[in-house]
Amino acid sequence: MAKADAFSAPGGMSVDRKGKGLAGNAQLIAQPAYQKLVAAEPFLRRLIPVLIVIFLIVVAGLHFISLMNWRDDVENSARSALALASGQLIAADFDSISPQERLEQVSRTASLSEGHVLAFTNEKFTVSAVTPRSTRWYGRALDEIVSDGQPLFLFGERAGVIPVKIDGADWFAAVAIDTTEKRAAAALIPQDAVFAQWRRTVSLNVSLFVLTASVLIVILYAYFSQAARAQAADRVYLEGQQRIDMALVRGRCGLWDWDMVRGKMYWSPSMYDMLGYEPCDAMLSFGEVDRIIHPDDGNLFEIANRVMAREIDQIDRVFRMRHANGQWVWMRVRAQVVDPDASEIQLIGISMDVSEQRHLALRSEAADLRLRTAIENITESFVLWDPADRLVMCNSKFQQDNGLSDHDVVPGAHRVALEERMQAFASERRLANVNGPRGGTTYERQLADGRWLQVNELKTRDGGTVAVGSDITQIRQHQDKLLDSERRLMATIHDLSLARRAEEEKARELAELNRKYIKEKDRAEAANQAKSEFLANMSHELRTPLNAIIGFSELMAQKLFGPLGSDRYEEYATDINSSGKYLLGVINDILDMSKIEAGQFSMDREEIDLCPLIRETVRVVSLQAAEKKITVETKIAETLKLYADRRAIKQIALNLLSNAVKFTGEGGRISVRARHASGALILSIEDNGCGIPRHALKKLGRPFEQVQNQFSKNHTGSGLGLAISRSLAELHGGALKIRSTEGTGTIVSVRIPATAKKKPAGQPMKAAA
Repeated sequence: MAKADAFSAPGGMSVDRKGKGLAGNAQLIAQPAYQKLVAAEPFLRRLIPVLIVIFLIVVAGLHFISLMNWRDDVENSARSALALASGQLIAADFDSISPQERLEQVSRTASLSEGHVLAFTNEKFTVSAVTPRSTRWYGRALDEIVSDGQPLFLFGERAGVIPVKIDGADWFAAVAIDTTEKRAAAALIPQDAVFAQWRRTVSLNVSLFVLTASVLIVILYAYFSQAARAQAADRVYLEGQQRIDMALVRGRCGLWDWDMVRGKMYWSPSMYDMLGYEPCDAMLSFGEVDRIIHPDDGNLFEIANRVMAREIDQIDRVFRMRHANGQWVWMRVRAQVVDPDASEIQLIGISMDVSEQRHLALRSEAADLRLRTAIENITESFVLWDPADRLVMCNSKFQQDNGLSDHDVVPGAHRVALEERMQAFASERRLANVNGPRGGTTYERQLADGRWLQVNELKTRDGGTVAVGSDITQIRQHQDKLLDSERRLMATIHDLSLARRAEEEKARELAELNRKYIKEKDRAEAANQAKSEFLANMSHELRTPLNAIIGFSELMAQKLFGPLGSDRYEEYATDINSSGKYLLGVINDILDMSKIEAGQFSMDREEIDLCPLIRETVRVVSLQAAEKKITVETKIAETLKLYADRRAIKQIALNLLSNAVKFTGEGGRISVRARHASGALILSIEDNGCGIPRHALKKLGRPFEQVQNQFSKNHTGSGLGLAISRSLAELHGGALKIRSTEGTGTIVSVRIPATAKKKPAGQPMKAAA
């Protein structure tokens, strides 16, 4: 057997857990032949056009060089013939023949073509004889006929054969001059005649080359078309092979082919992948495959012998095969003999990895065993019927409750037959189910031994029926006790109803008392309102005598009717005056506060220039400030306007400035500022006086309340200044806020809406509570 980290793989090769090949070190993992061809085909396709182009270029180059050499030979031959002809003409003896005959003789003997022109001229190069005679040069000057031929007429044979122009055409010309005889001979030929044969040959060669190139291009196109179709076929084959391989890999399947005669076996790549080995092209031997099969799951040799003996022609087995990591994989193998009548037996089959199914089946068996054990151990009776009302399973509790033996509860027994053998019930009734028909059926049964059962029957998804019976004997006993308790409870409820009636009577009495309390409260509030109205109406009666007291004390102090006779009287008169003024101020504040509380304080809104109003108010308190050497600083714009009651705004400013002067020490400073912000006017009065403790700030603004500290306890007053200022600000829809630090100073800010709606003159307004 294999070890944990390595085991003997087929072929005698040691395979570790990472997985190596099955074929051993001697076998190389090679690609299939078609894959090599497919890999080499792109290079060949690119190489063949290059070779054809190179071949065409080489052939064209060789032909071009050959034709150009031939052209040079043709040109040299023509030049030589012209030079020889001109030499023969100039050396001819004209004693026996005429010049014309000599020209024709030389033309024949020199094997000149019909395109050659021979001519004799005199010393002035006037043509005296010419052949062929069709040439119309006779009597014309040769140097006029021939252009660009001056070297010929100057040097003669030494100039050689040169190209010239005759009537715009290219010619070759040679001239020989005999100075003694005063004559010259000329031999000429058109270049078209010289190269006519060469041009025909060039045209033929070019046509042959173009034809050859066209044939090669057609062959190349056919090759590429065939290669493209071959490539498409290869691609289709590869894609099909890949899809098959992917399907096999995804499906955890593998194909194999077993040649029984040669003992060789072919595996698909998916077979190697399932077992963790590296794929190889080599055929596996019979022994290599047999070594990785678990010995307890079957003998491969036995199967092979039975197939060879033709006892079986197909295989359907499940066995374990060793994975490359050393584990065992459950495989299901199905195979069929290709041709049972053939002399050589060959098996083709498929293998599937069923390890997960095997493990799932084992887990299912374990779960089924646990379920049966749990059903058997529950205290309730349990029975399961299939859709045909045949017994599937039940527990022993069901047998005991119904008096059934083990022979009766055989799986498959029909329900009707089984119920006939059950013990009869003492009583049975069906209970209503609150969940409706889908909630199943509930029965309450009393057994023969007196016990009570509640049986719930439910339908399963496959149409079967499951019934669970619970022992409710104790519940029934408790129900009897509950009935008795219910009767006692009803008596208690009767007593409680009597007590409830008594409580309701007490509640009615409390409601009556509450109504009386509300009535008395309304009377008290009315009395308070009457008090405020009374104080408001007492303004004339209180002010008149006080004015008289103050007036008489002033007369006494001014001595209008002569001296009083004693300084003490003057002191008394002064005290009467100051006390009367103080009392008048207190009464005025009380009366103003009472009018505000009674809702009888009337305001006349108008547009006010704030700067003159504040200056007037500052002048009122300037005398008191000067006595204490207090500096009053005013920072208010001249154009600042406000729509409000002039008297109320002046009283607010006067009260706040008076308080600031009163609670600011010697040499102090008071600053008055005003500005518009968010549609309202903010008037701020800041001093550096004694300040107010934090815990006392909430008392400020309440009528008749004062804050006493070491700086303010010697000052007198009614305590209504801030309360009146706050109420007047609230009558305008504004507010008053105080910020103070003890020993540092106080800032009082009044916010008055600058654009309030105008009310009719004299309309009373009531301050907020």
